[in-house]
Amino acid sequence: MEIFPQYSEVLVSALDPENVIDRLARVTRNVDYLDYDRVGMTGHKFNGVIHDKTFKISLVIDKADSFLPLITGKIETTPLGCILFLNYRLFPGSGFFLAFWSLVTLVLAVFFLTARDEPVYGLISLLIGIVNYLFARNHFVRKIKKSQAIFHKLLNPSDRD
Repeated sequence: MEIFPQYSEVLVSALDPENVIDRLARVTRNVDYLDYDRVGMTGHKFNGVIHDKTFKISLVIDKADSFLPLITGKIETTPLGCILFLNYRLFPGSGFFLAFWSLVTLVLAVFFLTARDEPVYGLISLLIGIVNYLFARNHFVRKIKKSQAIFHKLLNPSDRD
């Protein structure tokens, strides 16, 4: 079982790798957050970096979202198209804060249960940590589904756009 929420999938596409990269490049922009003129640009579905056979992308968002998945992908060529290996995981900063607060609530629970002999406070601390983790996991899964829907539509060979 993984500590941090993550998801992996393998997609098989009839498109050749170059076509997949072209389609992905049309809806992805490489963002320089120091360039204030480009920060508000619209029309793209993803922010990220695309290389020849790999990419790191995330959904374009209007406001901060701690549970947005970072999608890392690898493309391998096959005789009839390509195979995409996708990993969805939390951004490193979000993973750090989820681990930090989970650890803090666990330490508080242990402290209250053992050193202070306050089982009510210990259980409250433990409950807060579990609720925090489940909340993060639930929202992360919701954002994965949104990202998947856009990505799967992008790979549909019948779409010309």
